[in-house]
Amino acid sequence: MTTSSFECTAADELTALTIEQAGRSIRSGALSPVDLTRAYLDRIARFEGRVNAFITVTEELALRRAGALETELASGTWRGPLHGIPIALKDNIDTAGIRTTAASAVLADRVPDADAEVWTRLERAGAILLGKLNMHEFAYGGTSAITHFGPVHNPWNPDHIPGGSSGGSSAAVAARLCAAALGTDTLASIRQPAAYCGIAGLKATHGLASIRGIIPVAESLDHVGPLARSVMDCALVLEAIAGYDARDPASIEAEPAGYASAAYRSTKQFRLGIPERPYFDALDPEIAGAVDRAITHLRGLVAETRAVTLPPMPDFSVLLAESYAYHEPLLDDPEKRRLYDPVTLERLLAAGEIRASDYIGARRGLSLARHAIAAVFEDVDLLVTPTTPALPERIANAKNPSKASGAESSVRNTAPFNDFGIPAISISCGFSRSGLPIGLQIAGPRLGEVAVLALAHAYEQTTEWHERMPALT
Repeated sequence: MTTSSFECTAADELTALTIEQAGRSIRSGALSPVDLTRAYLDRIARFEGRVNAFITVTEELALRRAGALETELASGTWRGPLHGIPIALKDNIDTAGIRTTAASAVLADRVPDADAEVWTRLERAGAILLGKLNMHEFAYGGTSAITHFGPVHNPWNPDHIPGGSSGGSSAAVAARLCAAALGTDTLASIRQPAAYCGIAGLKATHGLASIRGIIPVAESLDHVGPLARSVMDCALVLEAIAGYDARDPASIEAEPAGYASAAYRSTKQFRLGIPERPYFDALDPEIAGAVDRAITHLRGLVAETRAVTLPPMPDFSVLLAESYAYHEPLLDDPEKRRLYDPVTLERLLAAGEIRASDYIGARRGLSLARHAIAAVFEDVDLLVTPTTPALPERIANAKNPSKASGAESSVRNTAPFNDFGIPAISISCGFSRSGLPIGLQIAGPRLGEVAVLALAHAYEQTTEWHERMPALT
């Protein structure tokens, strides 16, 4: 296969293509999966040292896979929009024969013997694995500064965090080291890093995409989802990973929704809810200004906006008890216990103090919150908030929790949507004067992904924030 019009195109220009654009060119034969994969591997070689987004780069595997997919195309087989698209996975998502560490010394040599269900689905859809991405240790924090493999750096300013726990996923996408990535989200861990890195990050309805084969934080709250440089790229990845998995206790049965169809859906009929308290309290002034301008823009895209009140959020007992249940056998082993980062260890030991009665009460509260949020959507179709109340802090502070100020408190606006189990996306809506990205969160009712994607896409297509890319040198 030749690259025809792409023969003289620089690798950097190839990695600037969206999945939607690259996929069309691959299908037509204008772009080779091998050339696209080499372009991303070239950027990894040039810029990974600046970002530290990868724990493992699977270069040989990626090139073999790209060649096989190119051969399939030549024989007339096309797997869909992700055919030949290079992606990467957060390093808590199992990959058979490739180490999966959760960025912890505890699991530094762990090599799974089976793939996570989401990677099985992506591979079937034609995706190419570039490697496994750095993260906050065991997904137990929001900075990605606490990791056995060194802190992840924000591509917009390497002195600042990219967010977490999917910090490597967001940084790699923003730096164009992969076309898209998967992250996981228990309180904030897709949307907060998406906001901090100026990209799109989606967590769908709880259970819509399988979490089987993913190192857990808390099964009742864990989500897996895409991070990408456009809303439609998130939709294309979601189409590949969504679906019932009978071997995943959290999985739900839902009719396929055709998520990419959101690009063609009108938003003029949407009623948009603004939950002012506490979501708009104590915002960084630059975030407040950017979000106010974004809401003004959204008013021109929807039928109406109105103030709403959301149900209160249950406490964190469910997360704490369920996370401790996974770690208890590791903590009981003195050799493994000493390998935890001290901050992670302190948090897990505190989680072990949750009583069974506390957990049962909190689990009941979680179920009631998921019932209560449905009533809010009788009056509105979608919700909008700032993704985070603060800008990304400096890595030097994030590595010292006594000095950290922003990332750990920034889950205030995102965590409720994990409790509610409803879809939410973060998209870029501006930048601070210092050049750090600002995120806008749009949420919808259970299984309301198409509406969420439709409004996010409409905003994205009528603004220019998503077109900005960090200048790496």
